[in-house]
Parts: sequence; structure tokens; C-alpha cells
Amino acid sequence: MKKNIGEIIDISNEIYDKGLVSGKAGNISARFKGENGDMIAITPTLKSLSNLNEEDIVLVDLNGNVLTKGKPSSEVNMHLEIYKKRPDINGIVHTHSPYATGFAHSSKKIKRYEGFGEIKTQFLAEIEYEKPGSDELAKNASEGIGNEDVLILKKHGVICVGENLKEAELLAVFVEETAKTQFVTYILNSVEDKI
Repeated sequence: MKKNIGEIIDISNEIYDKGLVSGKAGNISARFKGENGDMIAITPTLKSLSNLNEEDIVLVDLNGNVLTKGKPSSEVNMHLEIYKKRPDINGIVHTHSPYATGFAHSSKKIKRYEGFGEIKTQFLAEIEYEKPGSDELAKNASEGIGNEDVLILKKHGVICVGENLKEAELLAVFVEETAKTQFVTYILNSVEDKI
């Protein structure tokens, strides 16, 4: 368990340092086996991911019962619903990374590039806006992720999932770099060549 909590702290620092979250935004979680079944370690509510310590990480069971001190992220139900629907997922990273979130606030979609795995669809999956922390968001996100590894939350941010937390983090970085490349491409294509 200490290893899982340490990994959450390390990855929280990494995604903050890479600019995938800022302020007190974003949250991450990992699933692991406990004595009485699956447990989820999740970042706390209203704390920056930049300077978490071991006592900040909150443990909950799959029913949302808090097993330690502290208050879990307001998005805990979204994480739990995804874990319940996807037994193959053991790590979730939810970011508000600027380029990908910019796409989420626009009418443009993020194209699915190689590096996401097999390209089955042209664009990343997305769902319409629901209030952060709401039951509707939890339900729609768990349904929207389906068999995907990335989900764009319109006017909100990005969810990346993986068989472990590191895979979810790598995917979140890749999504942001993909969005940045596509943004630059749109800008360049919109400027008439004067040469």
C-alpha cells in the first residue's frame, strides 16, 4: 500500500510540474488489492497536486466508504464508477491540461494519433458537460469511457486510464502533446503564406 501511495504522490508532482494541472485542479487515483477486496487510493479535495504527502492520500473502498482520514477528491464517484465498469483499469489521471482542455471548450475535436494504441475511431471520445463532482458526470464518464483509454469532458478536462497509474500518466502527457500539435497545425493552416 505504501508503494501505491508513494506512486500517487510522485505522479501528482510530475503532472503538476509538466503543467497538466495547476492550482488545486485535477485528481488521480490507483486501485490495489486490500485485505477485504479492492481499494482506491485517491488525491484529496482542495489540495494542490504539487505538494502532497502520504497523509493527504485518501483510501476508499469501491462503495465510496472512506477508510482513512481526509476528504477524497470531489470527483471520487467518477473514479469509482469507472473502476466498477472496467476491471482492467488500475490507474486514472484526470487533468485540466491547457491545450486538450482548450479543445474541450471548443467545437474542435482531438484527432486520435498513433501512440494511443490501435486507431479505431478518428477522434477521441467525448461527453457533454456535467457539473464537476455530480452523479451525472460520474455516470456519463463511466459510460463514455467504454473501452476507450481517453475521454474528453466537454468544457471541463480530460480523463486518461491505464492498466496502471504510470500508463495513465503517459497517456495524459501524450494527449496534451497531441492537442498542442493539432492547435499549432490549425493556426499555421489558417495563416496565408506570404512568401
